[in-house]
Amino acid sequence: MDEEIFNMSMRKFLKEVGVTSQQQIETAVRKSGKTSGRIPVRMVLTAEAIGLEHVVTGEIGLGG
Repeated sequence: MDEEIFNMSMRKFLKEVGVTSQQQIETAVRKSGKTSGRIPVRMVLTAEAIGLEHVVTGEIGLGG
C-alpha cells in the first residue's frame, strides 16, 4: 500500500463527506422549521470490503 496515495484519497473522501453532510443537515433543518434547541444526530460509516462499521452520535445545537 502506498501511504501517500492512501492518505490523499482518504482525505479527499472525508472532505466530500463533511461538505455534503453539512449541506444535507442545513437543508433538513431549514425544511423542518426548527429554530432552537438541539438535534440528535447519528452518522454510520461502512466499508463492507474491509468489515468496517463505525458509528458516531452527537447533537447539533441551534441556539435560542
